[in-house]
Amino acid sequence: MIIHPTYFGPIIQYVALVNSKEITFEFEDNYQKQTYRNRCYIYGANGKQLLTIPIIHSKNRGRQITKDVKIDNSFTWQKLHLKSIQISYRSSPYFEFYEDEIIPVFFKKNKYLMDLNLELNQMIFNLLQYEYSYNKSNNYQEEYTDIHDFRYLVNAKSTIEYDFYKYQQVFADKHGFIPNLSILDLLFSEGPNTLSYLEDHKNLLF
Repeated sequence: MIIHPTYFGPIIQYVALVNSKEITFEFEDNYQKQTYRNRCYIYGANGKQLLTIPIIHSKNRGRQITKDVKIDNSFTWQKLHLKSIQISYRSSPYFEFYEDEIIPVFFKKNKYLMDLNLELNQMIFNLLQYEYSYNKSNNYQEEYTDIHDFRYLVNAKSTIEYDFYKYQQVFADKHGFIPNLSILDLLFSEGPNTLSYLEDHKNLLF
């Protein structure tokens, strides 16, 4: 399959990843706004909460290749994101179990967005104790007919609804179950059961 690396991507992204034998990450497409490349949604006290990584836009306003997109580290976004995640999930069942592994990410200043997303993806799989490998695309191809094309999953504005099994979320008593949030929401809620949850939803995509 081919798919985009994302920033603490949505659960459906990881359903695709853990249920695929061969993974190719898209490196050569044009960067687009309002995607999970640089944003994720967590469950905050007021409901669905957006976290966005600021990027440096091209000075000539031309298109940027995704792999060339740089993070704008002049903003203290790392501190804001970490604080938001801690406030949202400190009372979740498994936050303390994974906290020490995740916190160091927010004290680094990656230059390129792609490098950060690949690093985070590897970290998530390490926490899941799941071994995986991937290839990188060498050129942009608009359509694929021989492999699953899951690049559309990067669209944060998608209206596709997925029938996820409910699991206990921190603020569910206030706002109900919110499906397909960041993989962090599932990880902090389900812990070691996260991988099984992702495998059990294979039918949503395959």
